[in-house]
Amino acid sequence: MNYKDSSPEITTIDYVPIGEKTISRSFISNVFMLMFLALGVSALFAWQFSANESLMTYLITDTGMTGLGKIVMFSPLVFVLIMSFAFQRLSATVLMGIFLAYAMVNGIAFSFILAAFTPGSVLGCFLSAAAMFGIMAVMGYTTDKDLTSFGRIMMMGVIGILIAMVINFFLNSSQLDYIISIIGVLLFTGLTAYDVQKLKRIGEGIQADGTIAANTRKLSIMGALTLYLDFINIFLFLLRMAGNRK
Repeated sequence: MNYKDSSPEITTIDYVPIGEKTISRSFISNVFMLMFLALGVSALFAWQFSANESLMTYLITDTGMTGLGKIVMFSPLVFVLIMSFAFQRLSATVLMGIFLAYAMVNGIAFSFILAAFTPGSVLGCFLSAAAMFGIMAVMGYTTDKDLTSFGRIMMMGVIGILIAMVINFFLNSSQLDYIISIIGVLLFTGLTAYDVQKLKRIGEGIQADGTIAANTRKLSIMGALTLYLDFINIFLFLLRMAGNRK
């Protein structure tokens, strides 16, 4: 539902670094602010639906998943694809609206997952994911080592994980599922450092004369989406690996 191959690849156009640390920090701050906003929206809707049986009946009944439930489960990928491929044509306001709508629908989809696990294990996995994400984000922002090659290896690993998940869909092996979850946590934790460094360099390359000011907000939104996906995948793989089912 939320895997890295469907997330946007933010391309660093050959901006000329100008050494304006305040601009870079402002850009990164906006990225994280938007990411936290999206996480808050997702958490709110996930909690509302998982805790309210009347709302859940719109998604699933005794006879199975409703039409709306199926739309909610599969539409997040559509939102990500629209944001990725229509990035240049969409205004920042429209892009932001799609991002928030994506976070809302994603939160509703997560209600299926949260309803299957105990609150304590959900909270524990969330806090663990937050700690891992935070540590790697700091490392990615502060390291002087170029993580480009490392990021490419991680992306190849994500593709391998997706193939393994498709195979395990037919095998239904709990042992393979556990191994996939461990590797998934490691991959997306590593990608967090790579993505933060990439976003830092984009921020450093934003020209102060305003020639690309119109795209700055859009780049912030796409950057927030990238980090949002990193965090969500760490959390979901941790939950699959260590969560206690009801």
